[in-house]
Amino acid sequence: MALLCFSHLGFSCDDPIAVERFYTKHFGFKRVRVYTPGPDQVVQIERGSVAIELFRATQRRPCPAVGGAGPEYPGYRHMAFLVDDLDAKLAAMGPDARITLGPVDMGQFIPGMRVAWIADPEGNIIELNQGYVNEDNPPPLPT
Repeated sequence: MALLCFSHLGFSCDDPIAVERFYTKHFGFKRVRVYTPGPDQVVQIERGSVAIELFRATQRRPCPAVGGAGPEYPGYRHMAFLVDDLDAKLAAMGPDARITLGPVDMGQFIPGMRVAWIADPEGNIIELNQGYVNEDNPPPLPT
């Protein structure tokens, strides 16, 4: 099989600088590339193997921003970050942690798992997850 590895998520933003500041401040991302300098710059930020490319939006959002765990219609719902201590992460983020749902005890699925969903400055939903682990033997994909 040919090489396949995740590259990046692309976000269209009303305020790409505010989004970049949020992800660098709270999740340790750093700027790794500026494709087009100037007021409409396209920037890539990265932390480990996760990268986000930030574009200035050229159109208005066609529907209101959603809350909760993200939209339930087809498409992007949320992205998630694993954290060691959910309460400590939320406290460290202070008022920037705009909680849209939770914290929720998910121990019925995975012992010790707790989750909260927050909105970034553009309203994109981020899941903060404490305690997630992969299943040892998940059921196979149906044929």
